[in-house]
Amino acid sequence: ILLKQLVWRRASSEPLFNALGDPASYVFVCISSAAERLELEAEHRRLADVRPFACFLQLVAREGDRAEKLANAQISLLIGKGINEFEAQKNHEVSEFRARLRAFCEEKALQQQALPWFQWMECNFPCDLEPCRALPSRGGGAKAPKKIFINIQFEGSDVSPFMLQQDPQEPPLALIRSALKKKATVFRWVRQEAEDYTLRVNGRWDFLYGDHPMCQFKVTPDLYPPPTPPLRHLCTSLMKAYQNTTLLWTISEPLCIHLLQGSRVNADEGMKLVVQAGLFHGSELLCKLVTSSEVAVGSDPVWNQRLEFDINVADLPRMSRLCIALYAVVEKAKKPRGTKKKSKRADCPIAWVNTMVFDYKDQLKTGEFLLSMWPSIPDDKSELLNPMGTVEKNTNVDSAAALLIHFPSVRPQPLYYPPHDKVTGGGGSRAPHRSSVDLLKEIMDNKNHTEFFEDEKELLWKLRGAVQSLYPESLSKLLVITKWNKREDVAQMVGLLRAWPELSGLHALELLDYSFPDPSVRAFTVKCLKKLGDRELMQYLIQLVQVLKYESYLDCDLTSFLLERALSNKRIGHFLFWHLRSEMHVSSVSLRFGLILEAYCRGNIHHIRSLTKQNEALGKLKALSDIVKSGSQKMSADDLKLCIKQDSYMEALSDLLSPLNPSIILSEICVEKCKYMDSKMKPLWLMYKNQWVPGDLMGIIFKNGDDLRQDMLTLQMIQLMENLWKKEGLDLRMIPYGCLSTGNKMGLIEVVKNSDTIANIQRDNSNSAATAAFNKDALLNWLKSKNPEHKLEQAIEEFTLSCAGYCVATYVLGIGDRHNDNIMIRETGQLFHIDFGHFLGNFKRKLGINRERVPFILTYDFVHVIQQGRTNNSEKFERFRDYCERAYKILCRNGTLFVNLFAMMKAAGLPELSSFKDIQYLKDSLALGKTEEEALKSFKVKFNEALRESWKTKVNWMMHSLAKDKRP
Repeated sequence: ILLKQLVWRRASSEPLFNALGDPASYVFVCISSAAERLELEAEHRRLADVRPFACFLQLVAREGDRAEKLANAQISLLIGKGINEFEAQKNHEVSEFRARLRAFCEEKALQQQALPWFQWMECNFPCDLEPCRALPSRGGGAKAPKKIFINIQFEGSDVSPFMLQQDPQEPPLALIRSALKKKATVFRWVRQEAEDYTLRVNGRWDFLYGDHPMCQFKVTPDLYPPPTPPLRHLCTSLMKAYQNTTLLWTISEPLCIHLLQGSRVNADEGMKLVVQAGLFHGSELLCKLVTSSEVAVGSDPVWNQRLEFDINVADLPRMSRLCIALYAVVEKAKKPRGTKKKSKRADCPIAWVNTMVFDYKDQLKTGEFLLSMWPSIPDDKSELLNPMGTVEKNTNVDSAAALLIHFPSVRPQPLYYPPHDKVTGGGGSRAPHRSSVDLLKEIMDNKNHTEFFEDEKELLWKLRGAVQSLYPESLSKLLVITKWNKREDVAQMVGLLRAWPELSGLHALELLDYSFPDPSVRAFTVKCLKKLGDRELMQYLIQLVQVLKYESYLDCDLTSFLLERALSNKRIGHFLFWHLRSEMHVSSVSLRFGLILEAYCRGNIHHIRSLTKQNEALGKLKALSDIVKSGSQKMSADDLKLCIKQDSYMEALSDLLSPLNPSIILSEICVEKCKYMDSKMKPLWLMYKNQWVPGDLMGIIFKNGDDLRQDMLTLQMIQLMENLWKKEGLDLRMIPYGCLSTGNKMGLIEVVKNSDTIANIQRDNSNSAATAAFNKDALLNWLKSKNPEHKLEQAIEEFTLSCAGYCVATYVLGIGDRHNDNIMIRETGQLFHIDFGHFLGNFKRKLGINRERVPFILTYDFVHVIQQGRTNNSEKFERFRDYCERAYKILCRNGTLFVNLFAMMKAAGLPELSSFKDIQYLKDSLALGKTEEEALKSFKVKFNEALRESWKTKVNWMMHSLAKDKRP
């Protein structure tokens, strides 16, 4: 804007100035560093952020709808992908999907404007509630208080703050009435209606309303006028109605493709190139693999070969996926003379690609398709094909290997797969024999039963009607044994599914795995997921975003479901945005995720400003991180503070909502308390003042260079464990802190409240903020120094409860790299773990030796604190053991849920979670398939082992401390 004003000021002295129109009629155009033409509609941006190529700008007359262009520019900047890239696809599926989503989201936005106040609040400021209705007693010790004390402050009023007592079981409206009554009586104000006010937490965008008891809210309120819903104008767009076409489905011929030629194939001379192809339905191979003939290596190899599959077109399931792998055959070195063994050949994988047999309109594909392939992982030679991979083509078309294939026309007219309501099939069988029912019960009761013998498969299919009526939650087992390469069986299963009882949302989660791609199954699953409340949905949102990668087409029920819930709950929308935005750099999902992000932005225009501010702040944090890590000389804390004090940084890093928690306002950055931490990635430590609460500080850590998605997953699981325990009346005082992946190996970690009072376990700092190594009294003495005598017992109880929680959590999740620098303790006695770079039993090794030899950390120092420093205080220790056993049994009862959630994360591509083999540790630790008594017996063995072998933990900690002290 300032630059345009300067141009007009200079032009005013020129002779043709009067020919110029209004400044708003012109826009600056530049060439980006990616050689793209950009119209700079967002004129508030700094040139330093735009970074035009060669610092050259051109001023041109605006064309088209300025408001639409401005919205497109804002959305493009926010999601990290130009809207023009979607338009340049020239892809009918993309165009129709965009049109449908835009119409859907903008209609939802208009509906939201008509909501009454209470429903509008539920959408924009959902309540943050505990998972249980009443606060449970802490481990059966201290009772919940009869009254709670709340500070009341009236916004925009000269009435000074005052305190009220409140029954924790009463709703917020009762507190408002009490506050207004006192205000009228003591301060002589006119009585007002309680409905004209709402409760807001001081310094946050958290509101308390509704019929929930006060004790169920996680935060403490102050009194404020209710927010007014913003008014905004949205334009709606129309979408062409989908027109069905006549279906023809009587083809008994086998499916075949013509493999024509390849291009840009990079292989060594002397090798032979081979193509392997397979038809899959989810993880099931529909027929035998087919392999092409060998051709000589060349940049453009030619096959011109017909590949025929042993399956009729009529038997192809709707979600048939053609998976192709390109590999080279390498002759191994000849054996020495005198050996009788023949020389063997090795397969060297080069690339893979997947494509659907039917297009997004249900039509059997015909014609030529050029498939840009994805490079294979050289170390993974066990499987050439990748049926779990994306069906998107590699976007790097200039360098990726490619194959040209041809789907021949089976009939002159197009062939369509029949819609669900046209697929007919019976539901089940006659009443099963008594012995068959007993066998069925045995199979269904085995939670760990995932592979079946042939006779079991026959029994399950024969008794599918009994499964539907008696064991509806075992739908996945029936789907696994369904023969998807037989049209009759598919028709039977689809017909059965129409009358299948709805499952709970938690049981439905496992059906989102890539093994179950049938559209009728996924539609049924999403229908069940709609039962999930907003709180539950938030808890599983990470997984739901990941399984979007398994969807074969852009338009799917899961996408619509997530968008609808995001537009109905701003908190869900916030985290859906960041979970999608953090993977926009992944080329295999950037199109799908970008389109969903665009739709969300168009349906929630008022959210764009807040998200853009957060995105700008993250950009500045990355720049700061790069400066800190790239300096030739070590950068001091003062140098970092000087950088932050620059106007561009201060403006970007102030007055924004925290991406970690949109209820937290990061108003004024406290530059003097900012620093970077002395570890490999030099994470930034940023502190913010709370403008409503003097002296209160909030902090975040920005880490650039480490993939934080595994930390995020682990913290999600610990939070889920805590919720399950609380529902059972067991509050183990886990520390709530958050972690959010925001991009390619970038993310934010929440600084735990009162961070200056936290110490490392077993580290003796100069200010005595932690315990001295190997001194069993030091930890207890440190707690004594931080707590007066009347609070010490409560601090020890907090330590006992939290230690029990983390012992069980770290054992079940197989968390590794547990040393004295990532186990922390607060003044209040609460113990907690940080840094979850290794889990599922991936423990650290040094020189081939396993350094971690205990199932979880339970040292005698911890026991000394639990027993209050008395060696004969076995009662306290037995209470601790009982907490651990109760917590473990609760998790075992919910073991299938944890396994399903980890299975859904396979699509994330985490190094330690890429296959079902990685989840086996979790199945073992949760004792799936065992009775509760057997599971508890196994846990008791692990508990005693951890206690007996704690000296090995001490040795590991000592080695870690020595290694750290020797670092330069």
